[in-house]
Amino acid sequence: MNKNFPSFAGANTAIVTPFRDGKVDEEAFAKLIEFQIAANVRGILPTGTTGEAPTLTPEEQLSVIELTIKTVNKRALVIAGTGSNSTAKTIEMTQKAERLGADAALIVVPYYNKPSPEGLYRHFKEVAASVKIPIVPYDNPTRCGIEMPISIILRLAADCPNIVALKDSVGNIDRIHQLKAALPLHFELLSGDDIFTLPLLKAGGVGVFSVASNFIPSKIAQLVSLFAAGKAEQAEALHAHLTPFFKNIFIESNPVPIKTALAMKGMIKEEFRLPLVELTKEHRAILAKTVEELGCF
Repeated sequence: MNKNFPSFAGANTAIVTPFRDGKVDEEAFAKLIEFQIAANVRGILPTGTTGEAPTLTPEEQLSVIELTIKTVNKRALVIAGTGSNSTAKTIEMTQKAERLGADAALIVVPYYNKPSPEGLYRHFKEVAASVKIPIVPYDNPTRCGIEMPISIILRLAADCPNIVALKDSVGNIDRIHQLKAALPLHFELLSGDDIFTLPLLKAGGVGVFSVASNFIPSKIAQLVSLFAAGKAEQAEALHAHLTPFFKNIFIESNPVPIKTALAMKGMIKEEFRLPLVELTKEHRAILAKTVEELGCF
């Protein structure tokens, strides 16, 4: 990793935002963070997709980021989700997160307006130039409608000293091999999809921004650490054991299933913001069975 910035290697949790009676449940959120810290996760990512950022007001988003920073208290990295499809808004939110004390910012590829490759490049370059903290682009074409071309990722890595990692939810191993071969040695590749974590590690990645670790942080941290320690067979066995859970926490749109699982465990209230709603009865039954078989109850 670039010596001027921390490494994101390991398990980073894309944490949910719990609600109670329409408001952010700060007490439950602080307890979720302590649960993560106790499992020795590398970092915590608030206000991302899993954190229902699109439904938060700007004031709520900053409040959640600030609460994360204060609760974590330097015991893990805080990677604030600050991206949007407006460069100006992204810069404003990222600068505010930096002032609050975030260790890094996760910036999603601009969605809906579908910028050209050059537009993508300029967006990320301007955001990176506006702050001193590390920037992690988040490439998720199923959510955003476009995929970052490899050429743009390489340009950004070369031209922006604080763009130091990529959260990849493309899920294409050939692409990861191409990136790994062409990127600077310090540049880190991390999975944005739990079921893709082990394949990405095998291709040269260093960790994950995990949804599953909301519920099983120690298991996700163990999976990455086993592989890093050269215990590939044990990592494979753990991955196989966790695969049904990885699949079924995406049985409907994230974060509905993972928040439902946490509610089943009594850690949060089962509450979402429209347009997200509760799981269907059929999917709830499947998730409950998966959680029971996981051995977490």
